[in-house]
Amino acid sequence: MDAMDRAIIAELERDGRLTNVELARRVGLTTGPCLRRVQRLEADGVIRGYRAVIDAAAVGRSFEVLLDLTLDSQDAETTERLEQTLARAEEVIELRRMFGSPDFFVRVAVADLAAYETFLTQHVMTIPRVKNVTSHFTMKTIKPLA
Repeated sequence: MDAMDRAIIAELERDGRLTNVELARRVGLTTGPCLRRVQRLEADGVIRGYRAVIDAAAVGRSFEVLLDLTLDSQDAETTERLEQTLARAEEVIELRRMFGSPDFFVRVAVADLAAYETFLTQHVMTIPRVKNVTSHFTMKTIKPLA
């Protein structure tokens, strides 16, 4: 990957809907070489996809909670069950298995506190061997993901 590839990636991170013509103009290439580079970056898995960034409030999911989850056992069955259960939950917008403590970091987006309580009691607290759940409520988002 060279400086031109990095420039293309930077522009697409800012606006994934750029036309090839506009992208080529911004990075200083003609359209043919620019398109070939983008296609190569896609084929190589550097560009894994494109997505829309949705306003959480507009879809009733503006109440975001960050969870630290600790298990009382990190055996394969317990870990796999938790991962599968939470990965299927539409409220979970990010799920990470961590080194050290906590065992998992989970971002949850729901409508309000009542919806979060329902999610916590019906989804998280029903998973066997969950030892500890710490909920962190965001006061202010300074730098969002996207």
